[in-house]
Amino acid sequence: MDETCIKVAGLWKYFYRAVDRTGDRVDFLLTVKRDLAAAQRLLERATNLYGLPDKITIDKSGANTTTIESVKVAICVDILMRQNKYLNNIVEQDHRAIKRMIRPMLEFKSF
Repeated sequence: MDETCIKVAGLWKYFYRAVDRTGDRVDFLLTVKRDLAAAQRLLERATNLYGLPDKITIDKSGANTTTIESVKVAICVDILMRQNKYLNNIVEQDHRAIKRMIRPMLEFKSF
């Protein structure tokens, strides 16, 4: 799980996404705010589609950490949470494709 800022209709929005171990996008969410509720929505949607993962790799985001900890407590399941803020993180590599697509357009035209 990770998020990045992208420009949509002249305003900055947060693009949350979850990718699997091979780098394929599992789910995404575009929100106005970067907060706990957005991270919880993304994790809930992704787990409803694909089930609970054994391991989750995130960056040092506090909202993502709190979301995963709350899911672990609520469901009483042990999910290994790895925090990796470096660029060799597969989730961080997903930024490249999004930024490469947006750069020529300068921004998305609608939300």
